[in-house]
Amino acid sequence: MISQPSRHCTVELQALPSRIGQVRRIVSAQLRYWHLDPLIDRAALGVTELLTNVHRHAVPDKLCTVEIELLLDRLTVSVHDNDPRLPEVREADSSATCGRGLAMVAAFSESWGVRPDGESGKVVWFTLPAASATAGLPACPPYGAAAESPARSFAEVEHAAGTLSTGHAPARSAVAG
Repeated sequence: MISQPSRHCTVELQALPSRIGQVRRIVSAQLRYWHLDPLIDRAALGVTELLTNVHRHAVPDKLCTVEIELLLDRLTVSVHDNDPRLPEVREADSSATCGRGLAMVAAFSESWGVRPDGESGKVVWFTLPAASATAGLPACPPYGAAAESPARSFAEVEHAAGTLSTGHAPARSAVAG
């Protein structure tokens, strides 16, 4: 029997600097909602690094999807993009200002990896242990019960953050749990 349900959140966006900050705030808010506050700093840093890689390196476009999923005692954060080229961890000097992102993700995560996604894309992911944090998760309402949708809170976060503006494709999210 599964003692804790899985939690899942998806955000689609153009990996532009303004959107990266917005998604970092969305991930932080979602982890607070799931009572996973101890994971916020590492998850926000990791998603920032992965989205920055999409912004700097992905072709033909910067469209990507960020997914966070809590399944039992493990949080998985993944970024899907449309560039089939797989990234490589580079050895960088400690004073280097770029080229250290994947090495940092590898250092603070439980595990990480990259895999092709279809014929023209890839997924870069990392996991964080969440065993002690999952004990405080709110219970899911019974099937069919009316409950306020967490997706609504994302719109409020986007509006409150003042990041909704014309000229950029809006970040879209789909939240279950």
